[in-house]
Amino acid sequence: MTRPLHILVFGAHPDDCDITAGGTAARYCRLGHRVLLVSVTNGDAGHHETGGARLAQRRRDEFAAAAACIGAESLVLDIHDGELLPTLENRRTIIEVIRRFGPDCIMSPRPNDYHPDHRYTAQLIQDAAYMVTVPNVAGMTPHLAHNPVIVYVSDTFQKPTPFAPDVVVPVDETIEAKIDMLHCHTSQFYEWLPYNAGTLDEVPAGAVERRAWLQQRLEQRMRRDAERFRHLLIRQHGPAAVHVRYAEAFEGCEYGTPLTPERIPQLFPFFDR
Repeated sequence: MTRPLHILVFGAHPDDCDITAGGTAARYCRLGHRVLLVSVTNGDAGHHETGGARLAQRRRDEFAAAAACIGAESLVLDIHDGELLPTLENRRTIIEVIRRFGPDCIMSPRPNDYHPDHRYTAQLIQDAAYMVTVPNVAGMTPHLAHNPVIVYVSDTFQKPTPFAPDVVVPVDETIEAKIDMLHCHTSQFYEWLPYNAGTLDEVPAGAVERRAWLQQRLEQRMRRDAERFRHLLIRQHGPAAVHVRYAEAFEGCEYGTPLTPERIPQLFPFFDR
């Protein structure tokens, strides 16, 4: 029997992996593959009322609950939110995380982004690429025989280059699981982000009402990739993809092993055969 795929999803903050790749992660888990979601910072700045260790612990617990919704694993690195830098120390940490998990595919933000933590997460992953195969770098952790494939999660930034997907994954069948994941991040979706947006008074009090409110608020965003990459959806999944409502898209990063057309169905086993 072939070993299950090992899929490593990096986000800068404890809710980032769920937002960008939660539906795809859920599809991997349903097929019996192993998924590790990693937050590179501990999220200890992301709130208007609490912070520090108390908030970091709360967000770690929210992240673990979200991962448990789909049967994934989670890991939060103890680096301050808003203070991530592409240092040698942090590079070694990322190298060690990658080596210990042994991923077939790494999912990463792109290095052009509004948030410095997002940018530097991408930079650290790119700096770790290839180095994960070098025995004398971070030498106490056994090196990998092969550089993993690295893919970017989608965004809408246009400069210096817009996101250009190589694969689009339909996630209609896991969209409810993705909402369940996001619903676990109470500190973010029902407190901090509404406060930051000036809409805190719109958040319902009850859990059922909150979840419905969240789904409605995120509906357009969750449908965005299916709509703007419809041509690729249909090319990869056939004419029935015209009816796909939700999707997550990924672009190959040139710093990992190349995402060739032959590797796409191997690493993204969601195509009708």
